[in-house]
Amino acid sequence: MIAGIGTDIVEVERIEQKVQNEQFVHQVFSPNETAYCSAQKFPAQHFAARFAAKEAFLKATGDGLLIGFNLSLVEVVLDEKGKPSILLHEEFKSIMIDRKWKHIHLSISHTAQMASAFVIIEF
Repeated sequence: MIAGIGTDIVEVERIEQKVQNEQFVHQVFSPNETAYCSAQKFPAQHFAARFAAKEAFLKATGDGLLIGFNLSLVEVVLDEKGKPSILLHEEFKSIMIDRKWKHIHLSISHTAQMASAFVIIEF
């Protein structure tokens, strides 16, 4: 059963400017996400896709930022085939357990100019 859905789209250029600020990067992205994105040919596109995923996740919860501000605890990870998913840490993981969420589905996409994400949370 679906607990919530969320979608987001961001301009890559806007995130490219924001990731120049180390505090923003530390607050929004996990160390693994930062390392992955920074190693890519066009890092801003990957940072933007992950930012969109976090925003889509917040929308899918139905609570937005009221659920929590430390977005680095909402981590986008890739499986061995490159399929993205969301891994929750600390208080976000506790919320997942409390709300009995079973699975968080994630789809992300980006171009040179835009990045988008779609999230479905299942009970």
